[in-house]
Amino acid sequence: MIEKTINTTNVMTSCNIFNCIKENGPPFPSNPIRFAGTCKQYSKKLVNELGNTTKRGVVPKFSDLEVIALSLTAEAMSIDSENCLFVRLQSYKTEFPNLISRRQYNARRKKNGKLCNLIRERIANEINGNEKYFCIDSKPIEVCRKSRASRCKLGKQNYDTAPAFGYCASQNTYYYGYKLHAVCGLSGVIHSYDITKANVHDFNYLNDVKYDYHDCTIIGDRGYISKTMQLNLCEEAKMELEVPYRSNQKDWKPTFIPYAKARKRIETDFSQFVDQFMLNRNYAKQIEGFMTRIISKISAFTIMQYVNYSLGKPIGHIKYALD
Repeated sequence: MIEKTINTTNVMTSCNIFNCIKENGPPFPSNPIRFAGTCKQYSKKLVNELGNTTKRGVVPKFSDLEVIALSLTAEAMSIDSENCLFVRLQSYKTEFPNLISRRQYNARRKKNGKLCNLIRERIANEINGNEKYFCIDSKPIEVCRKSRASRCKLGKQNYDTAPAFGYCASQNTYYYGYKLHAVCGLSGVIHSYDITKANVHDFNYLNDVKYDYHDCTIIGDRGYISKTMQLNLCEEAKMELEVPYRSNQKDWKPTFIPYAKARKRIETDFSQFVDQFMLNRNYAKQIEGFMTRIISKISAFTIMQYVNYSLGKPIGHIKYALD
């Protein structure tokens, strides 16, 4: 059974990446050792004793969990540039004898994206795995300005992964990029998410959600209004989809106030993604790097919530986790 408390003694012996923080050294938080400990704690049966996934070849001294922990720490500190991260780490060369190069970090970070997400899912279920009320919404992710869309090469090697033009109703603007769909609990913990083209309608994500959730209530905005979808969710997954009525809709009913307030929780999550994790900044040149960055941001967000949860602090105040 997974332990609930954070045990820093479980950190890998080779994972001294955060133990070397000096009070008078360059600006780098001391608390991210918790991230490494949490990754170790929730990666049982996913990695071996050294913190590496099973694979052939030379065993790396800098483990896969260390790569993930370093990535999550950078995202939590709003360091969205790998160059900036490694410039800071140059001051700790003696403490990091096994630190890999930036090129190796970039490559291994992409390879460990799936492992990072599996750890995030375990942590999310630990915080509130038995919740019956969820909020669903989408967030536009612009990869470049509309005028530069023809010159953008991100994801264009494959039509299925290429960005597209989309419309954001809340901001009343068109953009070029992708759309982040997410489902969170009433406490704000992201349980599932997906990234689609910007021109994919919001309620299409519900076709995937119905296979992961059942016997629960999903709260959405007017972008999810669809009688056909509501009936489909009720019949196949016993899910109740609660959305506000449009003013000109037949059988109009006023919005249930508790649901309207609860739906703001996921909007707060998206605001924190933009503020703390700089979701709108994109430095990726390949679609794999872009997806890995999104996974790292959401995983860092979840681990920061877990740190607050374990310490008895409000999990929504994610910056408390860095105190």
